[in-house]
Amino acid sequence: MPEEKNTPLRPDAQRNRERILDAALAELTLAADAPVSAIAKKAGVGQGTFYRNFPNREALVLEVYRYEMQQVADSAAQLLLTRDPDRALREWMDRLAQFAMAKAGLAETLRTTVGRRSGLAHLGHGPLTQAVTLLLDANEKAGTIRPGMTAEDFLLAIAGLWQIDPLSDWQPRAARLLDLVMDGLRAGASGRNQSAPDGSGPNAPEDGRA
Repeated sequence: MPEEKNTPLRPDAQRNRERILDAALAELTLAADAPVSAIAKKAGVGQGTFYRNFPNREALVLEVYRYEMQQVADSAAQLLLTRDPDRALREWMDRLAQFAMAKAGLAETLRTTVGRRSGLAHLGHGPLTQAVTLLLDANEKAGTIRPGMTAEDFLLAIAGLWQIDPLSDWQPRAARLLDLVMDGLRAGASGRNQSAPDGSGPNAPEDGRA
């Protein structure tokens, strides 16, 4: 009987794979040309184990980038569990900026290793689109952003993040850019649930009366 393609990895094999991904992220972020042998050594696995998990360097780079993008995307739902929708959206934007700057070396590795192959531009686009859609929907329902915004609109609006030099003092510039985007999203919002925590705000009742 042929082996199932989606058979879960054994626990030890899964740990090996995770160690390789962690080591690859660290090494490739520092140097786009980090050799496979150095990554395997840092992960504490032999090259045979490495190649059983990733048949070539390109497969490894793609999987590291997908994994990191998925972590950023997953944080959107986590933020919505503990934050108001507009605060969750703004904090998630900061996390995306942190990823864009901190992983600039990884992005360079991706371009160097894979080039501009067809479909590369969409790598990680699915998880990000789902995360943005989740956040925008929550905010539209809460009345904290203008209606009708799409994930594609949002991703185009923040595209300037990837133009910022990660070696510069990028935090203030990224914060200004994201604040501008957030102000634009709020313009035309219905205003529901926008009162401040102390009860003030555009929807708070006058003189404390309901």
